[in-house]
Amino acid sequence: MREKSKAAYMISSVAEQYGIHPQTLRLYEREGLLKPSRSDGNTRLYTDEDLERLEVILHLTRDLGVNLAGVEIILNMRAKMEAMQQQIEEFVQHLNMELANRPVPERTTDRTSLIPVIRVALDTRGR
Repeated sequence: MREKSKAAYMISSVAEQYGIHPQTLRLYEREGLLKPSRSDGNTRLYTDEDLERLEVILHLTRDLGVNLAGVEIILNMRAKMEAMQQQIEEFVQHLNMELANRPVPERTTDRTSLIPVIRVALDTRGR
């Protein structure tokens, strides 16, 4: 795997590196699959993140035979899944903080039970 950098690559070097025609990269941009940044002179500049996305696109098209419409759907689903994963992680973090700040219930032992029983008083809202 490539080390992350802030480098930007021109279309000709990207096309050569991946063995594709520059027009293919332009097509991917027209289709909204890639969004390279632009230099002051309007030259396309591909970042490491763009190249990672390109690798996914090439894997889907070359290895799995997915057409560009399918690639778009898959990439959109991946983005939604990443956003959902982030929301889940934030929710779990919030739950952990809530549990850490929750008062410890008073423990009482009922001598007739086989295991210790924790009795917690609920407020009027059922909590």
